[in-house]
Amino acid sequence: AVKVLRTLRNHWKKTTFGVCLLSWGGNWLYGKHCDNLLRRAACEEAQAFGNQLIPSSMPLKKATVFLNPAACKGKARDLFEKNAAPILHLSGMDVTVVKTDYEGQAKKLLELMESTDLIIIAGGDGTVQEVITGLLRRADEAVFSKIPIGFIPLGKTCTLSHTLYPESTNQVQHIANATLAILKGETVPLDVLQIKGEKEQPVFAVTGLRWGSYRDAGVKVSKYWYLGPLKTKAAHFFSTFKEWPQKHQAALMYLGPTERPPEEPEEKPSRPPLYVRLYRRLRLYWSSPPKEIPQEVTPEDWEELKLSTIELSIATRNRQLDLTRTEDFMDICIEADTVSKGQFVNRGSQKMRDPHMCPEGSQCIQASRCILQLPEGTEGSFGIDNEEYEAMPVEVKLLPRKLRFFCDPRRREQMLHTSVQ
Repeated sequence: AVKVLRTLRNHWKKTTFGVCLLSWGGNWLYGKHCDNLLRRAACEEAQAFGNQLIPSSMPLKKATVFLNPAACKGKARDLFEKNAAPILHLSGMDVTVVKTDYEGQAKKLLELMESTDLIIIAGGDGTVQEVITGLLRRADEAVFSKIPIGFIPLGKTCTLSHTLYPESTNQVQHIANATLAILKGETVPLDVLQIKGEKEQPVFAVTGLRWGSYRDAGVKVSKYWYLGPLKTKAAHFFSTFKEWPQKHQAALMYLGPTERPPEEPEEKPSRPPLYVRLYRRLRLYWSSPPKEIPQEVTPEDWEELKLSTIELSIATRNRQLDLTRTEDFMDICIEADTVSKGQFVNRGSQKMRDPHMCPEGSQCIQASRCILQLPEGTEGSFGIDNEEYEAMPVEVKLLPRKLRFFCDPRRREQMLHTSVQ
């Protein structure tokens, strides 16, 4: 033993390296073991759903999964097959996985999709935006928009995760929670923005639209990867070398919030017999008063605004979901263009974490519909749900509670509790 200790002391550099390597390896193996335990627990929970008896006349629920293998730097396929696919197959559903090969393919596939009981999106923000755009462009979107949607977060940015699922630092746990939420069946209604240019087909978003200097600088952060944790500040600092202050000129017209109608019952009452329907129709015909001359519809009260801003954002309320709200609106944030370079760099880091934050001193507007007019020759890009689109004049319309997404029951309880308070 003394000889061993003497050898370790004489080769202290190799000893230190060996201890660090063993510690790292042990920690890595322990993490893998914990991940396997989480997967096993999730599969056992899913198996309970699969073991439930269903009548022989009832067909299996059909789930169509749109998987983007390129998400999360190409790791999405492996993440899905290890952590989500076993849960879905054990649940007893008829699962069809559709893998997208290129950007925009999901939109085309949605146009051809036949009837399904569930739609599951496995990817990031870009995949969500493609799928809902393809879904809502269909001629029969009124029927297909009632299909509940599940979201399995596999991408680099997964904004909806904050709304639908509890926070989790463990990726395996987070994916398992999201997949199990689909089986549990709790849903929440989410607003959608319809964004339409002059010629293009409409694009749909569940988070929002950004146009301005913070968005432009944020896109370039990955170019400074070699600076490590300083890359975000570097991207925003170097963007200040352009013309300063950076101003974005536009004209905005908008309508205020709309009153939320009562929620429709999910199950329609059974249809009464034919003789009852005939009796009601005859009674209504004989007792109905003479038709009145329809009154003229009052023109919509548009507000107009000229703006100069460093960044404009139009966002849904899905991040701060309030299930008991009595009005429907989107948030328009017009940030002041009088920002110092130091403020720009610091605020840019905050906006990388929360892109639609509205800083102090900004003009905040609640609207149900708006028209954004850009000066002729305006260059640059919009960020729509973190996807890049050419900047152009657009009309943005709120579609309140348009889609239903599966949600973890614990998050739904938190939302209801927060709303009551």
